[in-house]
This record gives sequence, C-alpha cells and structure tokens, in this order.
Amino acid sequence: MALQLWETVKDAITEYTGLSPATFFTVLALLWAVYYVLSGVFVSRDAIFGSASDMHHVQRSSEQIQPLQPPVQLGEITEEDLKQYDGSDSKMPLLMAIKGQIYDVSQSRTFYGPGGPYALFAGKDASRALAKMSFEDKDLTGDTSGLGPFELDALQDWEYKFMSKYVKVGSIKKEEVPVADGESAEKKEGGVAKPVDDGPSESAAVPSEETPSGVDAAKE
Repeated sequence: MALQLWETVKDAITEYTGLSPATFFTVLALLWAVYYVLSGVFVSRDAIFGSASDMHHVQRSSEQIQPLQPPVQLGEITEEDLKQYDGSDSKMPLLMAIKGQIYDVSQSRTFYGPGGPYALFAGKDASRALAKMSFEDKDLTGDTSGLGPFELDALQDWEYKFMSKYVKVGSIKKEEVPVADGESAEKKEGGVAKPVDDGPSESAAVPSEETPSGVDAAKE
C-alpha cells in the first residue's frame, strides 16, 4: 500500500513539475535552508523595538511610576494649607497629620492617594477618624476630646506606626483666638473690680470752719 502510494506521488511530481522526485526534494530542501538563514539575519523591527502599542504601554507605565522625591520640611502650616497635599496633584507630596504632627505618606500612595482605601484621610488631621476607625466626614478632624481609653490607645498605635514608617515634615499651626482688651484686663484682675482708694476725705481730715469745736461751744 505504501509502495503504491509512493509511486503515485513520484508520478504526480514528474507530471506537474517536470522534475524527477530526487531533484524536486533537493530544490525543496535548498529553499527551506535559504528561508531559515534569511529569517535569522533579517529580524523584524517589532521583534527588536516592540510594537507601537507596546512602546506606548511602557511609556505610560513609566509616567505612572515616578521616583519618590525626598521629603521636604514644611514647618508649621495651617489646616487649610494642608488640604493641598491630598494627592490630587501627583507632583506634590502626599501628606497626612496625626495629633497635629504632619507626615509624608507619599510612599503609600496606593493606600492614601486618590482611589486608595484611606484617600479621605490625606491632606487632613484624621486623628479622631483613626481612633474611632471611622470614615465619616464629621470625624475627619484633629479634635480628640471625648474619646474613650480604647480609642486613645488605638490612636497611639497609629501614631507609633507613622513615627516608625514615615518622615515627619511639620506640624499644624494652632489658630489663636483673639481676646478683646476689656476681657484681657478683667482676667488680669480676676474678674473683680477693685475700689479706688484715694485716702481720707477732706470732710473727715479737716474740721469745718462753720461748726465750732466742743471747747468753744462750752466757753460761750
């Protein structure tokens, strides 16, 4: 069966190509060798540099993953100034405050940056929210009054974590409440007005010329 099939193939090669089977397979082998050599010498541009879509993807990845800038010390700033470091501008550091102390959390942008699970804490003093593990807007404040012992312990743990992991870059400036001059003077005196003591009155110190003394009255 196989021998009969081979005879049929040889007849077909001779009939359609005009070549003997040996010559036909020799030419076929040479063509394959030439193709193999040329494919190894002439490599396509995409194989070396990558396709345009791959280049675009690499460029976008390099833009997204930017090297971290060294922390910049800010000193004392107000809570209003702290809001601009909430991560909305990727060129600015990502800051967050605990108990009035500001830390650079740029290295954890995936957590505290836009889209992160703790993004609402960025650019704020979130002491109360961290102590209560709350995500409500009313707790996004540095006011810790009224917190229980367990909440204060939780806040202390957060502070230790930030102190060991992040760089402190400043503190929140406390707003001074203006005091009126009258109130200030009253506080200095203890809130009690002191009576004015100008010494004995003239009527008590100098006897009246119109009223005679007791001795003169007896003589008369």
